Amino acid sequence: MFGKKGSGGSSFASAKPQAKPVISEPAPKPMEDIVEPQQASEVVPPSVDAPKAPVEAPRPKMQAPPVAMEPPVKKRSNRDDAYYDTKSQVFSALIETIDLSQLAKLDGESAREEIRDIVNDIIAIKNYAMSISEQEELLEDICNDVLGYGPLEPLLARDDIADIMINGPDAAYIEVNGKVVDAGIRFRDGQQLLSICQRIVSQVGRRVDESSPICDARLADGSRVNVIAPPLAIDGAALTIRKFKKDKLTLDQLTKFGSISPEGATILQIIGRVRCNVVISGGTGSGKTTLLNCLTNYVDRDERVITCEDSAELQLQQPHVVRLETRPPNLEGEGQITMTDLVKNCLRMRPERIIVGEVRGPEVFDLLQAMNTGHDGSMGTIHANTPRECLSRMESMIAMGGYSLPQRTVREIICGSVDVIIQAARLRDGSRRITHITEVIGMEGDVIITQDLMLYDITGEDADGKFIGKHRSTGVGRPQMWERARYFNEEKRLAEALDAMEVIE
Repeated sequence: MFGKKGSGGSSFASAKPQAKPVISEPAPKPMEDIVEPQQASEVVPPSVDAPKAPVEAPRPKMQAPPVAMEPPVKKRSNRDDAYYDTKSQVFSALIETIDLSQLAKLDGESAREEIRDIVNDIIAIKNYAMSISEQEELLEDICNDVLGYGPLEPLLARDDIADIMINGPDAAYIEVNGKVVDAGIRFRDGQQLLSICQRIVSQVGRRVDESSPICDARLADGSRVNVIAPPLAIDGAALTIRKFKKDKLTLDQLTKFGSISPEGATILQIIGRVRCNVVISGGTGSGKTTLLNCLTNYVDRDERVITCEDSAELQLQQPHVVRLETRPPNLEGEGQITMTDLVKNCLRMRPERIIVGEVRGPEVFDLLQAMNTGHDGSMGTIHANTPRECLSRMESMIAMGGYSLPQRTVREIICGSVDVIIQAARLRDGSRRITHITEVIGMEGDVIITQDLMLYDITGEDADGKFIGKHRSTGVGRPQMWERARYFNEEKRLAEALDAMEVIE
């Protein structure tokens, strides 16, 4: 069906004479290298140690460990090289044999079965010496190369990985449980890695090549993707994927993980429910987007919500959501749509809430204007280490936009727009915590006044180096949002949550 010359058999037969002089001679040699060291590790040491035994009896026991430890390292290296060499040869034969236009007409499962059948035929015809497990591994890898994202597929399938970091074809790392470890995968060469990067970004209408070597994109599940390609990346394309869990996190789950206390989660629910204007502040990887997703669960389902993002990654559950995404310039350098353009356009779309995935520049001014002109409940995230620094960052971003406003005026705009700042942090032990829930109260002179409703108080470390701490109240009797909570009949729950929390002494 897929053969270039009619049937699959004739194409394999025609491929056999061309490839056999190249493959048949070196193919057995790597397989011998795989087997021989293992046998040598069992047989050679006694023969080597035998003449030494009469002279020095204790020596064989001391010499045995180095002899036994060296072959496995060498064996694994040789096996890796032989495996990838064999895979490269089989993959080349497959590409020469299969008709990709016909393969594209099949669904994913049928295409995978067709590829497996053809690869099995190639292995049989080329007479590769492989065990059943090695053959299955090879089949799966080649199917992933043709139909998916190659070596990335097993990593993308795991739900316990937070980040995938590829630093060229031979270096891959993942973050699991807050710690970065070796991923244990490699790519055939730099071209395979770059091809996979191009396949990812092309699905969202973007490109990455020498003329445009930096690209932000996303996967189908909303996972964030960044690619920087040669010549900017010296050792090969650098690919970073911020994975999202298949099961969307909720505040209840964050409570189980210890990111927030039950009382703090209740306060966050009320903040989302009573239409406070919220800015979520935090460093890279601190969980800002996850927390923003959690807060949107408490938006009324009849509200019209418009989201603006550089790459669409928010996962809102409401039915009435309009999702907007920025667009980079084309090859001629034209057609770029910035975040500022999107936020300005939002105001003409009758939004009830505007949610900006990440505020990075002058668009903060338009977002603040929206918050202050009837779009209560708008939200956004910003990179900052403390709530006070978050306010300073917003001032700086407004200045970056070229707005020549007096400092006091800028601060009055911020103070009149933002109701609550929620600070998220990734701690030294890899855990993520919500460390502050801070209200913006008003101004005294030229200074913005804030008050903390809740803080995360670190009390020590356990034997495993994990932080021990508690979310405590600051003892505020009546928060600034009290009247807003009363309007939505939430003042009783708010009072109970604050009273139930332990107060910082």
